[in-house]
Amino acid sequence: MKREYIQIRCSIYEKKLLQRRAARAGISLSKYLRSTAFERNIVERITAEQLESYQMLVQYKNNFARISNMFKKRDPKLAAAVGQLAQEIRTHLKNFKK
Repeated sequence: MKREYIQIRCSIYEKKLLQRRAARAGISLSKYLRSTAFERNIVERITAEQLESYQMLVQYKNNFARISNMFKKRDPKLAAAVGQLAQEIRTHLKNFKK
């Protein structure tokens, strides 16, 4: 149970910024401040627009991988370039999950 209060002083701008960051993470301001004080990693929630972009990148990666497989025998250089692009997208997708 949390019964103790701590008061801090900050500017109006700082307060609004902290409230906005807490809202993006989907947690209360108190919980956000406690988490940052104890050096916990706080992840913002994904917006619908970000989720749509992620799904589009997954589809692009899959399409480029298919194109690369299709060109392997005919044009190895093109297949390598397309395969590299698919790998770069995969790397970005892995970073997005963090």
